[in-house]
Amino acid sequence: MTDTTPATEGTDTLTRLEQEGEIAADYLEGLLDIADLDGDIDMDVEADRAAVSIISDSTSRDLQKLVGHDGEVLEALQELTRLAVHRETGDRSRLMLDIAGFRARKRTELAELGAKAAEEAKSTGLPVKLDPMTPFERKVVHDAVAAAGLRSESEGEEPQRRVVVLPA
Repeated sequence: MTDTTPATEGTDTLTRLEQEGEIAADYLEGLLDIADLDGDIDMDVEADRAAVSIISDSTSRDLQKLVGHDGEVLEALQELTRLAVHRETGDRSRLMLDIAGFRARKRTELAELGAKAAEEAKSTGLPVKLDPMTPFERKVVHDAVAAAGLRSESEGEEPQRRVVVLPA
């Protein structure tokens, strides 16, 4: 019987997430080569998830092809990358992919939207329903609403699932 302390479990989790990031980086490097696109891969672990970013020094819009309209291509590439990790590890991955800073910018916009919706719910005393969002977008808004001291919930079915900010 092995003794697993919380410190050991944390190290094991970090090692597993770093391995996910390395598998994802290899997969994405192959994709960049096939597409003949320039980009550097950055790996990190954020909030118990592997986080991989493709960044470019050039000001060209090449990487925007991998983001697509409103991040649609990015979402698809993230799913493909998660599948590549799953194929190698046998474990489901919650890896987050960002390309050319798209998700980072989107996270900032969504946090502001969540804060504004919370203020509106506080001032009117009425629930505020937001437009349908992806799971990533809803998570960012839920976090922003919680930071503002209110509660929120998701309602509806994909792809029309939305956040509702509840008054105090």
